[in-house]
Amino acid sequence: MTESAEPQVGVGPWTGPWPVGEHFDPELLAEGDRRNVVDKYRYWKHDAIVADLDDSRHDFHVGVENWQHDLNIGSVVRTANAFNAAAVHIVGKRRWNRRGAMVTDKYQHIIHHPSVDDLLSWCAENDVPLLGIDNFPDSVPLETYDLPRRCLLLFGQEGPGLSEEAHQASRDVLSIAQYGSTRSMNAAAAAAITMHSWIRRHVYDQPVN
Repeated sequence: MTESAEPQVGVGPWTGPWPVGEHFDPELLAEGDRRNVVDKYRYWKHDAIVADLDDSRHDFHVGVENWQHDLNIGSVVRTANAFNAAAVHIVGKRRWNRRGAMVTDKYQHIIHHPSVDDLLSWCAENDVPLLGIDNFPDSVPLETYDLPRRCLLLFGQEGPGLSEEAHQASRDVLSIAQYGSTRSMNAAAAAAITMHSWIRRHVYDQPVN
């Protein structure tokens, strides 16, 4: 019994007359497109995809503190790309593990801030309120909080959570309701829940109670 071949990802070379348009990549049309992109962007040039995403990016930003090389950052970037966030802000160490991003970092704007103060300066200059996400005694429930259209959602790294500096600097800190035995949830999961809450509020116009 022979082993079955691995399924091919993406699409092969274009068959028939080539489509017309500056956004198409001749090399991809000739050789096939095996990238992790939605069907709309098959055979498109990289820069054309980014430009098209820029035309429809949402108004929320995502921030992650990275003082100890948090392995969750790649997953956060991937989710931010899925929800077409304006940008991902990495606070602390510049280097991060890109494996979890599944190459989505090539299509997502990423801004580095060496410190929380630098992030706060950026927020002030761009009139973007900072909202922390963590379980503190003074946190307010995400489920009943009316997320502003323009905001930066800041997550602490796995384990320590938000730094005290980021906690104090946030306009509000939001918590996610939990019903099991664990006192916290994975940072990447918390980021996905919060981003989707923004989508429900501002894309689907779902009010909070």
